[in-house]
Amino acid sequence: MLKYAGKRILMIIPTLILIIAIIFVILSFIPSSPGRIILGMNAKEEQVIALNEQLGWYDSLPVKFIKYLKGIFLEGDFGDSYKHSVPVFDLLLPKFGVTALLALLACAVSALVGIPSGILSAVKKHSVADGVTTVLAMLLGSVPSFFLGVLMILIFSLRLGWLPSNGIKDWTGYIMPVLTLALPSAAYLSRMTRTTMLEALEQDYIRTARAKGCKPSRIIFRHALRNALMPVVTQLGMSFAGLLGGAMITEQVFGLPGFSESILSAIQSKDVPVIMGSTIFIAAMFMVVMLVVDLLYAVLDPRVGAKY
Repeated sequence: MLKYAGKRILMIIPTLILIIAIIFVILSFIPSSPGRIILGMNAKEEQVIALNEQLGWYDSLPVKFIKYLKGIFLEGDFGDSYKHSVPVFDLLLPKFGVTALLALLACAVSALVGIPSGILSAVKKHSVADGVTTVLAMLLGSVPSFFLGVLMILIFSLRLGWLPSNGIKDWTGYIMPVLTLALPSAAYLSRMTRTTMLEALEQDYIRTARAKGCKPSRIIFRHALRNALMPVVTQLGMSFAGLLGGAMITEQVFGLPGFSESILSAIQSKDVPVIMGSTIFIAAMFMVVMLVVDLLYAVLDPRVGAKY
């Protein structure tokens, strides 16, 4: 198990470097130099050239990439924002916490809602509970998250006055944004859990357990659920990337001080260091979550860890 975990951790580094390389090459095609972006369109060409030389803009692409990697991994330096003239790390880190927490809470809530409802739907197949769960899952899965967020604001903020419509003054500010992200994801998890549970309950070892007189609760939670959860856990980790992207849209709907404001502003102003830094933050967060998913997968199925 430890050997498997170590190999998975080591795989993060080359994967992250590859992601950085792809984004670095793509952003190098932006038709404007950092000197022009920083100084503005009215700056003299001599000033722009001097600043570009100072920033190493005229170096070859491989040289610039090596310098960038050295700054990240050896010095923890993601560069300075063209627009704000402050280190990218200092600009993004305070806001990244809001986006990451929002996505993680949404991931947890979607699991706590989707997995139990899927189990109930599978165990009570073709019952009223199964029908209600199916209808709710289809309804929530088909509603765009931004529309769900606006609907919640109209009901719980403007009509009932229970929750704040924007900002985060206390924990109540997270309730509607988290539910906006979590409910559509929970709907998908519910349907997937139902499918995998039905497949598990039809296996020979389940029939053997029933023939031996095992209690229904033991059959469901000890035998069937463990195997049914393996693809669900993998999908839950994969959906985290979608929740991160959805979190940035949700931040705009609820006016949260997260990543979305910085990223949109950076894209509009061609602030390459901020775009690069935000991409690296999100990619690293996703890879950490997928590492946790892989370790959970090894716990659920010891054969996975035993292969390494």
